[in-house]
Amino acid sequence: MTDKVYVLNGPNLNLLGLREPEIYGSTTLDEIAGTLEDKAREHGLSIDMRQTNHEGMLVDWLHEAQAEGARAVLLNAAAYTHTSIALLDAIKAITTPVVEVHLSNPKTREEFRHLSYVGMAAAKTVEGHGAASYTIALDAVVSGEV
Repeated sequence: MTDKVYVLNGPNLNLLGLREPEIYGSTTLDEIAGTLEDKAREHGLSIDMRQTNHEGMLVDWLHEAQAEGARAVLLNAAAYTHTSIALLDAIKAITTPVVEVHLSNPKTREEFRHLSYVGMAAAKTVEGHGAASYTIALDAVVSGEV
């Protein structure tokens, strides 16, 4: 196992800080990456932060995390959370622990967001804490909770 934590982000998260700040906040993905890198370094870990708008790329990166012996994956699959059986299967296919991350709380939003295929296989879910959801998820990795 390496000291690397993959942080995988799905569709439209490249627009954080601009897109619906009343729901997702004004923090950009680059700012979240900087915060995570600082926190990870304090614990002897490194962050591999990535974003894609393509479902298959997230699947490939989950497989890569397993192949590289990553310590964990923090996954904000965004809208794919609620639609992707492919992500569910990919998470089930690997032994690397996956923490599901959401800026907002999907359970308080539209009904279609209440179903999480990612959550069906994730070791833990962190939601509703804005940008801090990522650092809370990293804390769970550092503490050995996942």
